Amino acid sequence: MSAGVPLASWKTQMFESLLGFLPDWVQITVPALVLLAVLTAWALKLKRRIAARRVLRAGAPVRTQASGADFLGPYAPRNRAGGAARSGGREPSGADFLGACAPRREDGGRG
Repeated sequence: MSAGVPLASWKTQMFESLLGFLPDWVQITVPALVLLAVLTAWALKLKRRIAARRVLRAGAPVRTQASGADFLGPYAPRNRAGGAARSGGREPSGADFLGACAPRREDGGRG
């Protein structure tokens, strides 16, 4: 073997030369943090894959993204039976909920 031929690749040599300027505690910490990030990403991916497989096996419905309308609580519109029949067979509009503030119609209240 020739003494002039490097055994490591150019990427390894660049990485080692960059770390060579840093203090020893950083030289150990940086690769450890990179390894920790890779292992964490791998564990989360595995966890999601297992959870998805359990959902498929259980036959449970898949949860969809919740919207703001799911969290209205007491402000959610109430389902009224016969609401469309009361307002003349049409869909209720915003003017139906104005009450005393609604403008008076000249044509006798028909829309």
